[in-house]
Amino acid sequence: LGLPLPGDLGRPILERQRQLGIVPGQDISAEEQRLAQQAIEARESRVLFRVENRAQQTDVGESVQTAQHPFEALPQSEAARASASVAPAESDQNNQQRKLDFLSQRSTGGIYNPHALQTPISPYQLMAGSVIAASLITGINSDLPGLVVAQVTENVHDTVTGNILLIPQGSRLIGVYDSVVAFGQKRALLVWQRILLPDGSSAEIDNLPASDTAGYAGLEDKVDFHTWQMIKGVALATLLGVGTEFSLGENESDLVKAIRESAQQNASRAGQRITEKNLNIQPTIVVRPGWPLRVIVHKDIVLRPYAS
Repeated sequence: LGLPLPGDLGRPILERQRQLGIVPGQDISAEEQRLAQQAIEARESRVLFRVENRAQQTDVGESVQTAQHPFEALPQSEAARASASVAPAESDQNNQQRKLDFLSQRSTGGIYNPHALQTPISPYQLMAGSVIAASLITGINSDLPGLVVAQVTENVHDTVTGNILLIPQGSRLIGVYDSVVAFGQKRALLVWQRILLPDGSSAEIDNLPASDTAGYAGLEDKVDFHTWQMIKGVALATLLGVGTEFSLGENESDLVKAIRESAQQNASRAGQRITEKNLNIQPTIVVRPGWPLRVIVHKDIVLRPYAS
């Protein structure tokens, strides 16, 4: 039966010896007891798993993985679109979804261009891509919309041969400019709608855009951001707010206190409105008369040879 064991501790000691593989009455060295203890710790460790539970754990792992990655079964492009649609709108600050849509779009018209080669209907034609040099006769002020007039400064010849004069120097251009200016905008947008030749003939030219001499859209000269007016409005609002903060001390009556608080609220509200009005004033773009410009032709214009 082995050595006698002490009282109530006998059963736990026997159980521990059985776990270590020790037979009662057998002399066990310290090394064998250490190896037996390591075997028990390794068997109870969470890093290892039993072979019979592998199939069950694999099924559970696959289900969890499927639940966590619902887009892995989709193609790459569809997964990108689906993940982008699930993401909140405020996280897409760089318009990544629009870039993905641009890259994924495909042409459905086949490999051939559906538009046939066009033959000029007239030899006296100014084709798209031609540039007309001109300068402003009237100035531009974007505070109000209006008309603008320019004068052609160089002779314009046909596109094919370059020998036939179509638009002589001194012809007039009639157009309009946009008076809506965004904050920070520095260039005026204008288009030309009609051309008048010196002999009295004219032609509509369907909103040809104006650009500067370098080809940049619009014209840039002077810009007034109304900074001084905005500073004056902020200063006035500050004075109104400070003036209503004064009090008569603790001895003021309820009537005086009510009047002061009412005046404070009204003055603060008025100051905020003044500041908002000043912030909403759009910049004023001014282009002086004589400013050089270029007119870019985007549709073919059929004219006739000009004879003075």
